[in-house]
Amino acid sequence: MIPRPFTVACRFLTFLSVFVGATVESQQDTTWKEGVRITGVYTPGSKPGVLVLPVVGANADSIRAILERDFDYGNRINVIALPATEVPPPNADGTLNYPLLARLRANVVLKITVASYGVNVAVHSTGRGQLEQSKTFALPTPALSPAWRLALHNVSDEVEQAVTGVRGIASTRILFVSAGRVWAVDSDGEGLSPLTQSIGALTPIWHPKASHIAYTSMTDAGATVVLREAGGATRTLTYTPGGTSYGPAFSPDGSTMVYAHGKEAGTDLYAVNAFGSDPARRITVGRGSDNSSPTFSPDGRRIAFTTNRAGHVDVYISDADGTNATPLLPFTFGDQLYRSDPDWSPDGRLIAFQSQIAGSFQIMTVGVRDGTVRRLTSERVNENPSWAPDSRHLVFTSNRTGSRQIWIIDTESSRTRQVTRGAAGARMAAWSAPLRWP
Repeated sequence: MIPRPFTVACRFLTFLSVFVGATVESQQDTTWKEGVRITGVYTPGSKPGVLVLPVVGANADSIRAILERDFDYGNRINVIALPATEVPPPNADGTLNYPLLARLRANVVLKITVASYGVNVAVHSTGRGQLEQSKTFALPTPALSPAWRLALHNVSDEVEQAVTGVRGIASTRILFVSAGRVWAVDSDGEGLSPLTQSIGALTPIWHPKASHIAYTSMTDAGATVVLREAGGATRTLTYTPGGTSYGPAFSPDGSTMVYAHGKEAGTDLYAVNAFGSDPARRITVGRGSDNSSPTFSPDGRRIAFTTNRAGHVDVYISDADGTNATPLLPFTFGDQLYRSDPDWSPDGRLIAFQSQIAGSFQIMTVGVRDGTVRRLTSERVNENPSWAPDSRHLVFTSNRTGSRQIWIIDTESSRTRQVTRGAAGARMAAWSAPLRWP
């Protein structure tokens, strides 16, 4: 068997049926302009100030708190968090007091109106002293349910896109493994739910459309790859019978799955039609070495993977068919080399991986074009990085609090936050694409 840190880098796809569906388009106000930066002051690296006015109506406090938390966790917005009693009152004619709000460093003010169908969001610019955009969003019933929370997270993400030009990541879910089961949790740490029984699950991964998950199941007969769709129907992959199969990854279009398979003399990567019956294609020739943990480039033309073919565990890049394999980083004599678990960022610029430094694994990134290496963690052991859809945030496993738990880091500010706190620990996280309601 290959060493544990080498085996845990792959991913699986499973899906929660409450999150299946298309983008909500109901009751859209024509004044809403997707992706337009309304502040007039936003530049990369800046954080425009946003004040959410007190909300009146059903679940008002929850709505305001969730929106503020989503903006805060996205790290692109500076939330002006004020108690309701300290928010400046409107003018006598009911209009907003833009100069006073601007002195609070609020570039944008959000006025939320609760209605029976959901909420209306009015986006005001204090710099221009005017209403910029508005839109109504449907929220499902019952309130505070998983579907209701997902719909509200979508509101957060659309507002963040309007303010900054970049869609938020609140409407995403994170898979992880705990006590032999695959679990899912909202990116804010809420909505924890088990997706499998205790089956010795490892390395879960999302399908690019979040319609399925895949994972490794450890059985008495060995490790197998399991594909699961919304509603819970599962299928065990039998394209390469005998031996051990583990660590799946999907191509960007979701049609191809690559996974590691081996018997006694090493492991190689195999590619297969994820939803068909075609024979698997062997794409690496390891000659007794171990090759695993594949991750696709966003255009689907290349893969990065973990291998020990050069005598030490390292990350290589090859064409998607396994040809033209080269090390991700040059070898330097005297290095304590053990690099593994790569994950390619959705924008294609970076590859995250774990690297052994002074006996402990740390999360690193490398620029695909220029080879610039950056170390993101240093506290205790940190492993298994997975990118958010925005190519800015990473979810990873860390034991910095004494047990393995799931953490998120903002790669621009280095801000970290803890996602899980279960007594059984958590590891091997994988981040979903944005989920839409309904």
